[in-house]
Amino acid sequence: MNWMSNVVPPKIRSLLRRDTPENLWVKCPESGQLVFHKDLEANLMVVPGSGYHMAISPRPRLAALYDEGVYETLPAPEVPTDPLKFRDIKRYADRLKEHRLKTGSSDAVIAAIGRIEGQEIVTAVHDFAFQGGTLGLAAGEAIVAAMTLAVEKRAPFVIFTASGGARMQEGMFSLMQMARTTVTVQRLRAAHLPYIVVLTNPTTGGVTASYAMLGDIQIAEPGAVIGFAGARVIEQTVRQRLPEGFQRAEFLREHGMVDMVVSRLEMRATLARLCRMLTKTPEATAA
Repeated sequence: MNWMSNVVPPKIRSLLRRDTPENLWVKCPESGQLVFHKDLEANLMVVPGSGYHMAISPRPRLAALYDEGVYETLPAPEVPTDPLKFRDIKRYADRLKEHRLKTGSSDAVIAAIGRIEGQEIVTAVHDFAFQGGTLGLAAGEAIVAAMTLAVEKRAPFVIFTASGGARMQEGMFSLMQMARTTVTVQRLRAAHLPYIVVLTNPTTGGVTASYAMLGDIQIAEPGAVIGFAGARVIEQTVRQRLPEGFQRAEFLREHGMVDMVVSRLEMRATLARLCRMLTKTPEATAA
């Protein structure tokens, strides 16, 4: 209780109280810096002072990537919703409904096509907010369909990964997507089309063990955790203390697992340059 609660009459108290949104300010997990949420969104969820890359949802990422924010979202594939009729403390079908309501997406991967600096490029983006970006039937089918479209359009393919791995509620159906996506990557290779992987925080499990590590060029966002098993599990298995920064993007670049670490603010220009180089396309000149 304070003086306002004890002394000020209720009617006046209601006039003095000012309600502020809970997410008006965001605290940087690395530096503790407080950032105005609108400024953070305008900076693509990169903290201006520290450069810390916070999670960003697929649609703002795609809008920042494509020319003038214009792109076409590919239709979500139709797949069995709950092939194993899985249930733990609640039904898997109910979990899917909750995540679809929360994210506005049908599953963990959104695919799109548009132009980046004039060049047509197909992309797929994991949404970690949708059940940890896990790979299931729908996500696998979306990736395969997007890669197939890239082959048909003779366009480079870029995927942004953020995942906890295979989706346990779909069992072997989820694990099969690792093989299906890997085979489709080979179709891109056979067509001599660029396949670029952008590893974001975190990329782990079965996604790392399949298409996330098969890119012609492996890019990572700063500070991203990338690996198969978690660091704690590895430490308990090998019974040794892991090096500082183990599984972070910068550590993996130094040890040859990642080609480049690129800020989200420079990603559009970097991808455009790489796609032009790999397709031997001249840079578009202004009229």
